[in-house]
Amino acid sequence: MKSLSIFFVSILLLLACGPKDPNKNEEVMEQEKQAIREVIANETAAFFARDYDAWKSNFAQTEYAFQAWSNDDGTFDSNVGWEDINKHIGKYIEENPEPVSSHPIVERKNMIFKFFGKDVAYLTWDQFNSDQAEKNFHHSKEVRLMEKIDGRWKIVCVSAFWDYKNEIPAEKLPMIQKIDNESRGTKKI
Repeated sequence: MKSLSIFFVSILLLLACGPKDPNKNEEVMEQEKQAIREVIANETAAFFARDYDAWKSNFAQTEYAFQAWSNDDGTFDSNVGWEDINKHIGKYIEENPEPVSSHPIVERKNMIFKFFGKDVAYLTWDQFNSDQAEKNFHHSKEVRLMEKIDGRWKIVCVSAFWDYKNEIPAEKLPMIQKIDNESRGTKKI
């Protein structure tokens, strides 16, 4: 009788640990991906709108936060830790308050996600950033590390590598997204 009880308990444990509904997992993962996409779009739109409070609300305000990008003169800028990021980007927004985007259209393609548990995600994509006249685009390779803090995805690391030398005419891009400063999102045009 004792071995039969152990057998049934073992079967129950195996069933409890067995495969879950894969559709539910896919649905949850797609919801997480969409939440991350929204944070990225909100951060971009808030920066171009020069909405400092909205911009900073998208970042993990930690000592390990990081931001780096290439410049058109071949140099790069980087900031380590929220204090440094906040000091430099906050100063930039303060010194350039008019919400006129240098890149009013942003298109993101080939977004790849890798989740490390339920609270950390790495992603990379190709981004196409228009000039002010919306006639030409610059290609950039983008990387983000995201962390879920208090139930909300936050940007921990921004890395952006731009190709400033090779402009792409707008007609070469099949679908573009225009930053909608009013809703701090993007819309397809």
